[in-house]
Amino acid sequence: MKKILTLLAVFSLLLTACNKQFIEILPVDTVTVDVLYKTDKDYQDATIGVYSIFQDQYQNMYYFGDIRGDDVWDELVKGTAGAVDNFTLANDDALLRDTWRNYYKAITRANALLEKIATADAAVVTNKNRHTGEAEFLRALAYFDLVRIFGDVPLVTKTLSIDESYKTPREKVDKIYDEVIIKDLLDAEAKLPASYSGADVGRATKGAAKALLGKVYLTRKDFAKAEAKLQEVTTLGYALLPNWADLWDYTKNEHHSEYIFDIEYEQGLGGEGSIYTNRFTPKVTSMIAFYGITGSVDDQNTPHQVLFDLFDAKDKRKDITASKGYTDATGKFIPILISSNNMSAYTRKYIVKITTANDSPANWKVIRYADVLLMYAEALNENGKTATALPYLNQIRTRAGVDPYTTLSQTDMRDKIALERRMELAFEGHRWFDLVRTGQAYTVMQKYGMRPYNTLFPIPFAQIQLINNPAIFPQNPGYN
Repeated sequence: MKKILTLLAVFSLLLTACNKQFIEILPVDTVTVDVLYKTDKDYQDATIGVYSIFQDQYQNMYYFGDIRGDDVWDELVKGTAGAVDNFTLANDDALLRDTWRNYYKAITRANALLEKIATADAAVVTNKNRHTGEAEFLRALAYFDLVRIFGDVPLVTKTLSIDESYKTPREKVDKIYDEVIIKDLLDAEAKLPASYSGADVGRATKGAAKALLGKVYLTRKDFAKAEAKLQEVTTLGYALLPNWADLWDYTKNEHHSEYIFDIEYEQGLGGEGSIYTNRFTPKVTSMIAFYGITGSVDDQNTPHQVLFDLFDAKDKRKDITASKGYTDATGKFIPILISSNNMSAYTRKYIVKITTANDSPANWKVIRYADVLLMYAEALNENGKTATALPYLNQIRTRAGVDPYTTLSQTDMRDKIALERRMELAFEGHRWFDLVRTGQAYTVMQKYGMRPYNTLFPIPFAQIQLINNPAIFPQNPGYN
């Protein structure tokens, strides 16, 4: 906790933004934090420092959201990915250590900003509300991810001394939802603008805060509040792209009508690109050459056969979501040859030509409008409004080119929404968290090696050692 919660980390690094256009760099300096928090630009730079942590952290979100579930697997069974897939991840694995540190770095930076901006002169800090809302949104997102991954975690909303950090306990999930996540998002939605222009496009908006809050309510099974909040999102001007494939065409603008909030990456800016293209491409020489991918590839995130089997033959999402080959320039389909050296299938959602290794322009879509429509349909259905929910589910199906549903019972609607989320949102980090929040995780995953306590990941062993007080900082059940 000492390294995680000290203020020194706040300005000791190059702070870069995660938006493709508002990427900036703060100079490394030795001035005090008080001096750094003076002008509106200072607070904007500090906000950028919070965004930057999510760039690092979300490079690994697929481990938690995708590989852990049933639609994706680590076919070659190697290292961390294999351990996540097989429910054998050790509590000292670097994935857990880095995830914990990244989120608490983001929280520490957000806390420092919020402490300072609370007393800032609004006449000087002209975008005070916006900076506050962005920091609250990002802090809420960090805590939402933390509680979904680890369960009870330390609740830190202020700068801590070293001594205080050693005495900070794990707090109950419900308290974290009530006292930070929901409060932050309610305040953020009031303070954030509906949209941005120019270089600021890509920052958190009012719609992003409302959409994330709707997901929070849904996760807590507060279906009445989820319905109300997600309905608000449907009035803000978002719309599905007419062509689903355009979501994955990186020659086009990613800030389109379906965009709500991404973790942003940019190619060609020296470390601002993502790793997804290299990480998810099979080690097939002809395929690598065809797509124009530079650098080594890693054979991770293999679509499971159960995912292939979900799709109707005419579903427009099928071949991009999961494929067992590629179609060359002559229109010939080239299948992946089964080999012990490469995976037999892959997702095309993140495939794009790159000229530098691990420098992909592919964003991570934290929440997009299709997700909102499906969550809204789910909330309506759980509130007994099945007929009202049906058109929202069918919007997703119609775009995909498959037949809409007619009359459904509440139980059938529940199952169809879950199925549609699998097909629409595969490889976007949702499946595992959907299984857990709906109580289906163990039922679905026990045949893959899951034990009942595996709904949570282990607390990193380094944190357990550091605090060394099981009365306030115990390991999650099953991992001792």
